[in-house]
Amino acid sequence: MGIRQYKPVTAGRRAGSVSDFADLTDKKKKPEKSLLKPAKKKGGRNFQGKVCTRFRGGGHKRMYRMIDFKRRKDGIAAVVESIEYDPNRSARIALIKYADGQKSYIIAPEGLKAGDQVESGADVEPRLGNTMPLRRIPLGMTIHNIEMQPGHGGQICRSAGGRAVLSAREGDWAQITLPSGEVRRVHIECRATLGAISFSDHMNISLGKAGRNRWKGRKPHTRGTAMNPVDHPMGGGEGRTAGGRHPCSPTGVLAKGGKTRKKDKPSNAHILRRRRPGAHLQQG
Repeated sequence: MGIRQYKPVTAGRRAGSVSDFADLTDKKKKPEKSLLKPAKKKGGRNFQGKVCTRFRGGGHKRMYRMIDFKRRKDGIAAVVESIEYDPNRSARIALIKYADGQKSYIIAPEGLKAGDQVESGADVEPRLGNTMPLRRIPLGMTIHNIEMQPGHGGQICRSAGGRAVLSAREGDWAQITLPSGEVRRVHIECRATLGAISFSDHMNISLGKAGRNRWKGRKPHTRGTAMNPVDHPMGGGEGRTAGGRHPCSPTGVLAKGGKTRKKDKPSNAHILRRRRPGAHLQQG
């Protein structure tokens, strides 16, 4: 598994790179048809057809792979049939087949390969790819796909290369350290999967050209200073201007330095240590 560089025959090829897909079981294998459904494009629009998220639209057609984030099929062993590519997420996915014949997709942890066996439940062995309640996972283990509430399915730590650490347990709560550096309390009945998530090289891929962003459904981001005053608070002026005010959105909401998290959010009580500040805040 690694990054592939092409010969620099064009400017886009010179700067761009792609995955070599060496971690896939079979590059030509088609996805499991029973676990596919159409991924409808919204173009950043809501049910009224109004644009709520700018600069979205287009992109390559995709089929959504239905991922089992809950892993509630306890006590039945499953064999990994293949490691596959998923166009809807950065991590690889694994197709598993249970002993009763049922198939499902899971997020593939680093090191999992075809032929391996995975299981879920409170009494399974703490092994790579197994899903267990936090009360049964040994302290210091690397985990991912963590539930925030019992039975809701994994919501935390699901992207490529992500890993969290189960650092402590006290009473009905477990303490986990997230990839951002945030330390959070989670109920011990919440489940998590052992291991780190596959394809950690995802962050090293360079797109190389603007067209690859268009394939992903991302349109060019127009600067506010390049617009007219009727379109943006920072628009207008004779010639190029420096903005004349702090950066903001088209509706005037300040873009930098403001906290966006709600002060009265219920889960605030479970955050024991906030995530590390960004480099721009550390320098100031």
